[in-house]
Amino acid sequence: MSEGVKIGLVSISDRASGGVYEDKGIPALQDWLGKALTTPWEAVTRLIPDDQSSIEKTLIELCDEAGCALVLTTGGTGPALRDVTPEATLAVAHKVMPGFGEQMRQVSLAFVPTAILSRQVAVIRGQSLIINLPGQPKAIAETLEGLKDVDGQQKVHGIFAAVPYCVDLIGGPYIETDEAIVKAFRPKSAIRPKA
Repeated sequence: MSEGVKIGLVSISDRASGGVYEDKGIPALQDWLGKALTTPWEAVTRLIPDDQSSIEKTLIELCDEAGCALVLTTGGTGPALRDVTPEATLAVAHKVMPGFGEQMRQVSLAFVPTAILSRQVAVIRGQSLIINLPGQPKAIAETLEGLKDVDGQQKVHGIFAAVPYCVDLIGGPYIETDEAIVKAFRPKSAIRPKA
């Protein structure tokens, strides 16, 4: 049987954290994960401003103290002066995982030419995988899930297909998904029999 997994969800926005408008990032992440994961999971949420030291402290706390195997951030990855999420993420990294950012931009380019302005990164800190996701709820789901054709066949893989196996490799809990939403890919030797 799969053990539960703690997932850090961090929305990075000056205005949402200041109460100017309602945060939509964390609810979008919770909604998607609620549909996609069959493994029991617990969200550890944080709503913080676009401030590099706050982001770094939050990421360190979620990985090192809260014990989150996966930390998903939303917002702050563009070229604007206040967009410092990638810098903060890289500052706390032990290993950089460039394939995640490359694939997110690939998925987003199918929808908008401005996807090339995104600076999303993914890193490993200890036994935690940290991924910077887009800020818009629709784009969050698209990058996690990927693109399917009219018959429901996968055209472009979303990044979440690789997340469970990455978490396995860094010593985290075994994460299983609803294949109708996203099929987690593992080599045959790494697949555990279902209970």
